[in-house]
Amino acid sequence: MALGPEPAMHVLIAPQEFKGSLSAEEAADAIARGFRRARPEWTLDLLPMSDGGPGLLEAFRRAVRSDTVAAVVHDALGRRVLARYLTVRGETTVIVEAAQANGLMHLAPAERDALMASSAGVGEIIADAATLSPANIIIGVGGSATTDGGAGMARALGARFLNAEGRELPPGGGALAQLECIEWQPPAWLAEMTLVVATDVTNPLLGANGAARVFAPQKGASENDVELLESALTRYAGIVRRDLGAEIAAMPGAGAAGGLAGGLVAFLGARIGSGFDVVASASNLEARLAAADLVVTGEGSFDSQSLQGKVTGRMLGLAAEGAIPVVIFAGRSGSNASNVHTLAARHGEAAMRDAGSLLTALAQSWATDRE
Repeated sequence: MALGPEPAMHVLIAPQEFKGSLSAEEAADAIARGFRRARPEWTLDLLPMSDGGPGLLEAFRRAVRSDTVAAVVHDALGRRVLARYLTVRGETTVIVEAAQANGLMHLAPAERDALMASSAGVGEIIADAATLSPANIIIGVGGSATTDGGAGMARALGARFLNAEGRELPPGGGALAQLECIEWQPPAWLAEMTLVVATDVTNPLLGANGAARVFAPQKGASENDVELLESALTRYAGIVRRDLGAEIAAMPGAGAAGGLAGGLVAFLGARIGSGFDVVASASNLEARLAAADLVVTGEGSFDSQSLQGKVTGRMLGLAAEGAIPVVIFAGRSGSNASNVHTLAARHGEAAMRDAGSLLTALAQSWATDRE
């Protein structure tokens, strides 16, 4: 008896962003193009993922029926930018990507200023979203250019940060070294709202693993700047504890986005949660994994941090639980695992410049060689 054709492979393609090169959606599309060229019989399920940073809105657009709202706000240096957020249809839920306002994506490398950068634009997005009276706001905080503990966000919502002479402090984390008093009256709409901070990190606000020492250098901080910011955030945390009754110094996750997560907890009563879990729940990831014969994930740089709650590490863990094979495509990697394939290994510096076409070629080559 002649055997019929083998059933087509069902592939779940679920990468996160390739930072500096491709959004998660662009990466998923590039991988899918390569697979379709090599294996047109495969069924592809595209699921761009996010752990709370840039790409959160794209992930939700793919996962749920939603509408996009635009608002003019200020970036980390006080310049006007057009930010977008989502309202989920059929629910009273708003999805905010903080980096739409305070993200590094708005700044050229030479413009990064960790001492002066402000999260005020994030507060402006929240204020705009609050006019829609949502019951829930999910705020992804990754990709920030700021290290101000969320003070700018709170200032945009009415908080006052005063020095010993009773004068308003200038924006930025550096100025918090002169903080003497916080005046804050929560807005009335807050009583009817639940806020969740979506993040992939568990760093506290202060200390060796805190916002200043771990994240500020990539935001333009020198060694001296880092020490100044650590001192300023230490003072800030103490006055937040005294004036607001919130203890954020050692809170896991409070250091995310330069302490923006901690500020959202202290001023708005937000709860810190896993950005990956938020997206996974909205996108019905469990069922989509169960239907997959192969999982493809990836990111710009696959390293030890990828296994600490980031999309790639979480996808590896979930696929392992279901005994589903996994392949990882990355821009570069420190891993020698046989299922990790990188652009840099083949193309060097061109991997960043031509990431989309090179990722398609890599996916096509891998699928062609697969037995």
